[in-house]
Amino acid sequence: MMRSNSRAAARNMPHRLVLRPSLAQRAMEALSGGVAVALPMLARAAARHSAMTFTLAVLAGLCGLQVLALLRAPAAWLPSAIDVTLASGESVTLGQRELAAPQTDRQHLSLRRDADGRWFMRNLSAGKQVVLVRDSSEQRLGSASLQGMHRFQVDGAVFEVLATDAREVSFSRDGHAWRYDGAVLYRDGSPLSNCPDSRMASKALAVWNRVMPLPLTIARPLSFGGNLYCDNRLGLEQVTPGAAQIARVNGRLQLVASNPDGERAAVLADQADLRKQEAALAGVSAITIGHTRFQVSAEGDQLRLHPSRHVKLYAEPEQRLPEQISWQWQQRTLWSGGPGQIIVTGLALCAICLAIATAKLGWWSQGAGLVAAVGVLAVGLLALVAQRAGYAPGAACSLLLGAGALLLWLALPGRLTLATAAGVTLLAIGLLAQLELGLGAPESSWLRYYQKSSAMLAVGAGLGGMLRAWANYQAARGVHLQQRTIEWILALFAAVALAALAAQVLWGDETGVFDLQPVELAKLALTALTAHCLALRFNWHNGPQRITDHGARWLQLIAPALLFLALLGLALVQVDDFSPLILLLIWSTGIGLAYARAARNHVLTAILLSGAFAAVSAVVYLRLNGTDDLIRWGFYADRFLVWLNPAEHPHTGQQLLLGARAIGDGGWFGADHWLGLRTLSQNAGSVIQIPAVQDDFAASFFLNRHGLLGGLLLWAVQAAFLIGIVLTALQAYRSGTAARNFRHAWLGRFRYFALCGGGAFVAGHFLLSWGTNLAIFPIMGQPMSFLSAGGSHLLFFLCPLLTFSAISSEGV
Repeated sequence: MMRSNSRAAARNMPHRLVLRPSLAQRAMEALSGGVAVALPMLARAAARHSAMTFTLAVLAGLCGLQVLALLRAPAAWLPSAIDVTLASGESVTLGQRELAAPQTDRQHLSLRRDADGRWFMRNLSAGKQVVLVRDSSEQRLGSASLQGMHRFQVDGAVFEVLATDAREVSFSRDGHAWRYDGAVLYRDGSPLSNCPDSRMASKALAVWNRVMPLPLTIARPLSFGGNLYCDNRLGLEQVTPGAAQIARVNGRLQLVASNPDGERAAVLADQADLRKQEAALAGVSAITIGHTRFQVSAEGDQLRLHPSRHVKLYAEPEQRLPEQISWQWQQRTLWSGGPGQIIVTGLALCAICLAIATAKLGWWSQGAGLVAAVGVLAVGLLALVAQRAGYAPGAACSLLLGAGALLLWLALPGRLTLATAAGVTLLAIGLLAQLELGLGAPESSWLRYYQKSSAMLAVGAGLGGMLRAWANYQAARGVHLQQRTIEWILALFAAVALAALAAQVLWGDETGVFDLQPVELAKLALTALTAHCLALRFNWHNGPQRITDHGARWLQLIAPALLFLALLGLALVQVDDFSPLILLLIWSTGIGLAYARAARNHVLTAILLSGAFAAVSAVVYLRLNGTDDLIRWGFYADRFLVWLNPAEHPHTGQQLLLGARAIGDGGWFGADHWLGLRTLSQNAGSVIQIPAVQDDFAASFFLNRHGLLGGLLLWAVQAAFLIGIVLTALQAYRSGTAARNFRHAWLGRFRYFALCGGGAFVAGHFLLSWGTNLAIFPIMGQPMSFLSAGGSHLLFFLCPLLTFSAISSEGV
């Protein structure tokens, strides 16, 4: 009875309303709880890794500025196709306005259709070539092959061709027999003497060509005109020097009607006037005019030209053109293009691997880090090959590629050093400056520097990441390379560098060979070989005791002299500049100070510092008192005259004057007075007209855009990088001196000298570039490390230096 009454009472009691939390509410509570727990953890992690946090914040800011630049970039238009419509018997003149080619003249080409409907082209320009491409062969308008030619004429001078083949030609005039082999000119069987105004480089090159076999000679054109018979000049009375040339072009000797400053002379090849040469377009697939390349296709009365590379950009798709010409417009694309989807997918997979690598999951992390490095290398190579093939990825894709490469430098296992943090910051600053230059230029081609630098950086970061992963793996296993193996690797490296320098001398010029600069590889080889030999020098007392064995050791120790002399010879013969000599002098001083520090030779230190002080005093003296002695000796007199008084030489001093004007317009806070934030991705103005503004004068553009205050910040980061290199080198030196076996002692000294040598080269680049841009020195062509668009300098020198610095800091 009592139990039934209690049940009834329970049924009569009022029910409580119980509210269960929804799934969204539970998720929000879990998220807030997770954030509450994660924030203190992140704060503690940031406190423990403050240097990494600060570096990532700086990189995020610089990459964010690149994104902002792309978002703010104004719309730009360019012609995708140029259609020329002519009836039979009509003709039309094309120039810079009709072709959208900035490097062409106002009236550059003449297009004509004959009565049979065939298309013909003639070059009207007085100073710029037009090249026609048929299959794999090229034809320059205004030139003719000497094979099969019976006579040629330069103004009133007639030359009878005696014999000719692909390599040399023999001809006669006024009872003299001449022979030219593409490198040396012979008169009656004897080579001509040097010209009175020949420089040391020209004299050395002439000696080389006279003593070496023909396949090893360096091609030099034969010039007609002037009043002197000397070197490779054949004087003709009352003919402008350089009015015509015979040169080795694509392996064949050709007569070329040149365009010197002054009155032009008639050039005839078997009675055909080369200056009025007209070529049929049948079979022509492409035309190169200036730096712009046009794909050609003809159909009936219409000729279609597809411009590429250097194409002028327009703010609006409107242009007044002759009635025979019409354009098809396309908008510049920044967010897509080329193999962009493949690259983005590859970078996403690399990011996943980097996340696994940083999770510290044992051997999984090591394998994931290696896969990420290989992936970044692969997408970098893909972007580089696509750009060379004419299908460059979009600027946004290059931004992701560069950001992924920078993240790889920081995400790989290892301690973050000052050199690595400052190095990746300088790389990000350089990419930002190159993107600004590409977006602010009025041509489509300027973005290629940014795209190439991003691809090169990805390749260098991928190779460096693979090398770091391999070094860590070998150290974990306790396996090390044998000393003899290391020496063979260094010897092979030196041989490759010397072969590359020889290729530049034989087939290249001062800009490089095959679009590369072998001198950067040679500088790296010189630094490594010198470090190895100096490291061995400090262990000399442990070597052979017999005097006969010391000769081989001395040859081993002085091996870097071969590379040094090769670089010196290249500077004198191939490069029309004395900046490589200054750079080698700075490197020698840096290596000498490092040796004096290691050997505790205070006398050598005092001598080197005194020499540096004397060099600074000489620069000040030359600046204040002139350079009459150097001018009288003929030591680059034109450069010193321009340096001392550029206003009296406005033509040759254009680079210096435009650079100084750009820096003056920048002031302290940039041309926009907002450190470049207002003009981010906007028109670069007249700064773009500075010659080599992407390379030697990149600092002038940076100071114009971001002001002297931005330049001071850049100098601080550069100083931090050099200090970081020195600190890492000193750490390696201390580990070498404290080592108890030969290998560890040699390795510590090797790292010490290699880092000091690499840092000396970078310091030389900084010094020469700032000195050139700020007119402290005469103009010397050296790129500024990290800031300039020097792909070879980035790939062959800076990336290996950063990799070696990271490995050295770990002591593996």
